[in-house]
Amino acid sequence: MNKKDVANIRKQFKINNDLLKISDIYNVYIMKDSSDIYHHESQPFAMLDQDQQELFMGNFKKLLAGQMDEKLFELKFQRNAENSSQLILHQGLLSNDVEDWKEQMLKIVGKMLLNRQYEMDIVVTFIRAEYLKPTKRRNEEAEESERDRVYSHPFILCSINNTQEPKKELLFDYVEREFKYHFVVDPIINLNAPIAGFLFPAFTDNSADVNHILYSAGKVHEPDYSFIEDVLNGEEIMTAQDDKIVFEEIIKDVTGDQLNTSTLANVYEEINRMIVENEEEEQPKLDTKDVERVLTMSGIEDINTEKVEAAFQKIIDDDKYEIKASNILPKFSSKSIKISTKIANISISPQDLRYVKQVHLAGKRYLMIEVEEDTVIEGFTMIPEAFGGSSNE
Repeated sequence: MNKKDVANIRKQFKINNDLLKISDIYNVYIMKDSSDIYHHESQPFAMLDQDQQELFMGNFKKLLAGQMDEKLFELKFQRNAENSSQLILHQGLLSNDVEDWKEQMLKIVGKMLLNRQYEMDIVVTFIRAEYLKPTKRRNEEAEESERDRVYSHPFILCSINNTQEPKKELLFDYVEREFKYHFVVDPIINLNAPIAGFLFPAFTDNSADVNHILYSAGKVHEPDYSFIEDVLNGEEIMTAQDDKIVFEEIIKDVTGDQLNTSTLANVYEEINRMIVENEEEEQPKLDTKDVERVLTMSGIEDINTEKVEAAFQKIIDDDKYEIKASNILPKFSSKSIKISTKIANISISPQDLRYVKQVHLAGKRYLMIEVEEDTVIEGFTMIPEAFGGSSNE
């Protein structure tokens, strides 16, 4: 799944949307101390009152929020995994019987309980639903409605949420005219910040892919690797941060850690061009040949296949590894590159990086920024000076 696929299904989670049909919701309450199922119940989603539906819809949207490879991860299922979650979820997806579907979901919960003991009571929520996507855009002149033909996407979504201790409060009773101590015993389910979850199957364009599952982490850059491998039986993943580190280390190894800002700006521009040219297709990945081409096109000399393959093998122990281009490129149109010094912190966009240089003069290092206009500080225009001396000199 790419960000467009996720956005398409995420925006469907709203009340009275005829393109999203949620048939059942199943809540499982797990105690923190014993890791036992304290209570579980299911009901048709339509039987919830509207306020409850809106709470869950907001929860599901939050679960699917975030960037790919940072908070959302498409996982490929392990082959021949014991007690395979892929098989469990697929059976649940195909089941027409509510009790059978619940039984399959309890198997997933059972794997969660084997995996860890939670610090707080948690609630695991499952829904089974169907997303209907029109096959074509609406044509005002045609008699046929855009919704006369739709793609049907059945799916299971799971959201895992912490509970919060109820607050102890002091209330004022207007009738009795007295202050009262108020304490609610029942725990509060925090639906505003799901700690994990998943969507099965993954979707690409208009096709379901039961060999992949979309996993959602609770926090950015903090996937739960144990949950991924032991509960979902997903293969090992590389986060966007991992890809960025691997790319940086490969570039340092190939270039001998000698790269000026102009050349680095060229590297970023070349990668951005690849992304733009493939915007409507699968997001581009860089293998050893792509990295070699990017560095060569960026003006770096003495680059060859052997050097790049050796760097891949040295850094990641796999000369066949492919790096996602979007993971290694700072946001191109914003000031996403941070330059930090003891004197000042500067933010700059990748395309403007070529105007920044570090230079040496009289045994000192200077950060030089090329500008086209006068620089104004607190309303005062700076006086131009010749580098290393006065402007007259």
